[in-house]
This record gives sequence, C-alpha cells and structure tokens, in this order.
Amino acid sequence: QMLGDGGPNRTVLRALADVMPVYDRTIDVIVATHPDQDHISGLIDVLNRFSVSAVLESGVNASTNAYQILEKTIVEKKVPRILARRGMRIVLDEYIYLDVLFPDRDVTNMETNTASIVAQLHYGYTNVMLTGESPKAIEKYLVSLYGKALHSDILKPGHHGSKTSSSPEFIAAVAPEYAVISAGKANKYGHPNQETLDTLKQFDISILRTDKSGAVVFQSDGFDVRVINGE
Repeated sequence: QMLGDGGPNRTVLRALADVMPVYDRTIDVIVATHPDQDHISGLIDVLNRFSVSAVLESGVNASTNAYQILEKTIVEKKVPRILARRGMRIVLDEYIYLDVLFPDRDVTNMETNTASIVAQLHYGYTNVMLTGESPKAIEKYLVSLYGKALHSDILKPGHHGSKTSSSPEFIAAVAPEYAVISAGKANKYGHPNQETLDTLKQFDISILRTDKSGAVVFQSDGFDVRVINGE
C-alpha cells in the first residue's frame, strides 16, 4: 500500500478509512512529492496513526512549520527515509512497482514544485503517471529522456491542473486514457485552469476531477483499468 501525499489537513484519514479496512494500520511507503503545506500537512497525522515502513522524499527543503513537524515526526517514529532519484525502483508486490523518473540530481535548494518527485506506477501492463507539482520545463525534460516510455493509462496532471503544468508535449508522450485532476472544490486558485482542460480535451482524454466527483477509484487486473468510483 502506497500513499502519495497527504493533503493540507487530517481529512486524509477519512479518505484512507474509505479504502482500507479498520484493522489495517500499515502503509508500506509514503511518497512526499514535495514539501508544500497543501501536500504534506496531512502526512503528520498519518504517521501518528499508521505504521509506515518508509517515506520517499525529493530532498528539497522548506521553511514551513508543517515541513519541520513532518521531519521531526519521521525521526521520532524512526521511519526510514529514502531519497528519490531517477532510476530507483520501489517494489510493492509481485508485478507492482514504482519507478522514479525525477529528481535526477541534488534538489536541496531548488524551487519546491520544480523538485517534485515524478514517478510511474506499474501493475502488469498498466501504468499510472504521478507528477506532484512538476512544471512544464521538467515535463519537457522528461520527454527528452523517455519519449513514448512515459505512456500511461492514467495521468495525475501536475499542480492540480494549473497552467504551469501539462504541456502538450508531455500529454502527447503520456497519452493517457484518463486524467485525474486533484483540486479542492471552489478553490481560491481557480484550479484546474481552462488551458489545461483544453489541452487534455485536445488529446481526447477522459477528465476526472476531485472537485466535482470527490474520490476517484480505479480497478486494474494488470491488463486494463476501469473507473469504479468517480465521474
């Protein structure tokens, strides 16, 4: 079981309760894509409520209170930390693994969004592309490195569907069947941006939005994926 980011508050606990049985208090790996407060604050409660085997981090630093508390909690709970680097593979189970595509360098002093972990989750012949808040410059860099190997059935567009992410080059390379945009309902930033929605529609991609549908759940048999919750 892998958890990617934790949102801005403890509502992540309710989300986990919806998909995990009450007796299961373990998470194999938490992926903290970057240390912005709206992505990591909820992880503090998760670490205090669950037995977590490892935390995958980009290595970028932040001065926020949430980041300081998170790092302190990881140390206090003695959770092993893994520094994400390109080429790393996290094996979750037979036929299920996470490949880290970025960062490929020391990102200690890099802007937090730019330093986001970008990773591709594989299950059998199906793939999911997870991008954090990675901007267009990194997307284009990844296209130059991987090309069509970026192809994934599901894409979580970067930065909540902001126009700073989801370049046409990247969308064309990933060529997903589904794009799942994680954004708060009536959020003050206006996410997702219409430019991003237009780009996704240009490639005839089915768009699912948490601000409209709430949680989106997929099911895969390793060959195909289908939506079982979310419209």
